[in-house]
Amino acid sequence: MEIRPPVSFRSDLYPARCTNTEMDRHAMKTLIVDDEPIARRVLREELELLPDVAVVGEAGDGREALRQIAKLEPDLVFLDLQMPVMGGFEVVRSLEGRWLPVVVIVTAFDQHAIQAFEAGAVDYLLKPIRQERLRRAVDRARKLRGRPRAVAESIAKIATALDDAKGSRGRRIVGKSGSEFFLLDPNDVLAFQAEGELVWIITAKHRFLAAQSLRTVEARLEKSQFQRVHRNAIVNVNHVRKMSPMTSQRWLLTLTNQQQLIVSKRQAHNIRTILQW
Repeated sequence: MEIRPPVSFRSDLYPARCTNTEMDRHAMKTLIVDDEPIARRVLREELELLPDVAVVGEAGDGREALRQIAKLEPDLVFLDLQMPVMGGFEVVRSLEGRWLPVVVIVTAFDQHAIQAFEAGAVDYLLKPIRQERLRRAVDRARKLRGRPRAVAESIAKIATALDDAKGSRGRRIVGKSGSEFFLLDPNDVLAFQAEGELVWIITAKHRFLAAQSLRTVEARLEKSQFQRVHRNAIVNVNHVRKMSPMTSQRWLLTLTNQQQLIVSKRQAHNIRTILQW
């Protein structure tokens, strides 16, 4: 019997296949949050048709969603708005800390929320979900991957849109502490204070680094409880506890955390109006 040499293949004609480990490393780890099992199953089946997406878990309510996010650290979360125990709105407001996923809102029909999302350029999916729309949402999420500040700002936009839909006209504030990004309620912020090129967000117990200049912060918080009192300071007037005159045109403000800030001559004439005296 003739023995033939083994057949050799040109490796350059056949690209190497990725191992499961390599595929898992590059895949978007995705969590599905919806109180309806059928809705979760349908979305999972649609996601499994997309490349580089790995559904790592599901949650049937908001509290479970927060536990799963902390445990699994997903890159992407599809979040239903209307759920028992804790809805999507409360989940978004509760997100904070070292790991923040990209969030895509899923809703059956909420016209006010949809209008707010469209106005704020927030990504959302309307049930029943179309494959092409789902694909675009995943592609957008992929572009935010590895950009924690952009992810935090995206979540802040969602929270703001949800606040607007509820009529509260709130706005989330993104603050950084170390390598972590936090979404802060404006009511918890006492002041913004510039130190050179840095802008600090001051709360009752902590200081966070802001991502924007003081001028940008002032523009974003226009027509709110925040007021510029100095070229290097903006205060939440609801946290001013005492005003002490320094001269006829300068004041010393004491905040609820006992921190003191000076009101400049340029801003002094507005201070009584600001505090509605």
